[in-house]
Parts: sequence; structure tokens; C-alpha cells
Amino acid sequence: MQDFQPYPAPAKINLFLHITGRRPDGYHLLQSVFRLLDHGDTVHIRPRLDGLIRRTEDIPGVPEAEDLCIRAARLLKQHTASPLGADIYVTKRTPMGGGLGGGSSDAATVLLALNRLWNLNLSREKLIALGLALGADVPFFIFGENAWVEGIGEKLKSIQLPPANYLVITPQIHISTAEIFASKQLTRDTNPTTIAAFLRDLVHNDLETVVSRQYPEVAKSLDWLSQFSKARMSGSGASVFAAFENREKAEAVLARLNTTCELQQAAGCEISGFYAAGLNKHPLHSYAT
Repeated sequence: MQDFQPYPAPAKINLFLHITGRRPDGYHLLQSVFRLLDHGDTVHIRPRLDGLIRRTEDIPGVPEAEDLCIRAARLLKQHTASPLGADIYVTKRTPMGGGLGGGSSDAATVLLALNRLWNLNLSREKLIALGLALGADVPFFIFGENAWVEGIGEKLKSIQLPPANYLVITPQIHISTAEIFASKQLTRDTNPTTIAAFLRDLVHNDLETVVSRQYPEVAKSLDWLSQFSKARMSGSGASVFAAFENREKAEAVLARLNTTCELQQAAGCEISGFYAAGLNKHPLHSYAT
């Protein structure tokens, strides 16, 4: 039996997010561009011959039965009737609850990696269908390319994006996505935009104003980062990001964040940050066809 193998689970950012309507069932219609980053978690997997699926390290506050990685592996095993199992643990680098897709990316990586380790040869379309049962963002990571996103997040179209350098900062607070989407202050009638308008940056994040009003830590993070480059919130937060001309400029601002207490003092909470370059494709894109 082989040892644990590491598999990348990249984070993502929403370059914009428009809420264009609401379906009768309550789901919101949206437009967005999801961009993969070269920063994220690492999922460690070791196949088992006895069919058991186990988490080898506890995660405080997350029972094994609710762990998205374990759920993904069990769903794949149930769907394929594979006799194999797996031991799984995750090295976390993507901030939890930051709107960066960490848990969804971890689950997608489990599906992609086990598709190869268990010699299942499922198509990308079949894996995406399985992923949708785990969470709205999981299909994007299996899709594995930067995407123009519509519908309730299920309509994905590949989009070519130029190279970019990002600084992502995250206030250590918890934001309830359901609470933000239920807010009476949320605008739900943004006119549908186009790729051409996006490329001219005539876009925004409809959730940003609502989150900033309810969570001053996010507002202060946006204000601070905007001193250096145009800042925007990712998804429903709490992470915010800005693009820079090069890595050196982004890392200079990150160094300022890490060596001074100005933002932490203003926000009243701990702030973490990381530099990341944009990716064109998921590192495991070739694990499904």
C-alpha cells in the first residue's frame, strides 16, 4: 500500500458578483467570474484496500460525517461501488469562511484524485454532477478553468484571463452567507452584464455594501487595501482582494500588513493575508476528461 500523496486544492476569488434576480424557490440568480489562485489547501490521500474511508486527523467543530472531503469520498464510492477506500487529511492554508471556496475545493480535489487513484475514469461531467450534490462551488473546481458563471452558479463557461498578481486579506470574523442573501438591503435586480463590460471593469460585488454595513471589519479592510490598489470583496466575504502590477508590489503591501498593526487596530480583529498569482487551470485538470 502506498504512502499518503499530496494533492492541491486551489482557492478562488470572485472577480465580481452581480445578483440579477431570484427564482420562485428562493435561489438567487447571479453573474460572476471565478478565478483560480496558486494558493490553497493540500489534501493528503492514501488508498485503502479494505474499502474504509477515514479521516486521519480531527478538525475541531467539524464531525467526520459532515466533513466535505469524507462526504465526497463516500459519495464517489457509493456511486461507483468501488471496493477501495481511502485515508484522508487536509493541510489548511485557505482561510475558512472567507468566500474563497476552501471546503468546496477540498471536496473537488478528493473527487478528482480518487477518480485516478481508484481507476474509475469518470468523465468530468459525471464528477461535476456528483460535486453539485456537495455544494454550489464544487462543480467549478472540477470544471477546472477560470469561468464566467451564471444561473445559480451551475452554468460555467471557460474564460481566458490575463496573468495577475493578487493580495488577499481576511478579517478573522464569521459572516453568515444565508443572512447576507436574506438581507432586505440586498439589491437583486442588477441588469445582466457582458464579458466586454467585465473586461472594462464595469462590474462590482452586489454583496459588498450589505456586508460592509453589517461587518465594519470588512469595510475597514476594503478601505485599507484601497490605498494601494482597487479592492473588492470576494463572494460574501470576509476576504477582500486587490490586483497589483507585479508580485513585488503585492508582497510589499503584504509585508506592511504583517509588520504593522494599523489595520488590525482599526478593524478590531486579527487580519491574515497572502499573495497569490492567478491560475489558468486547476493543477488536477487532467485527472478527468
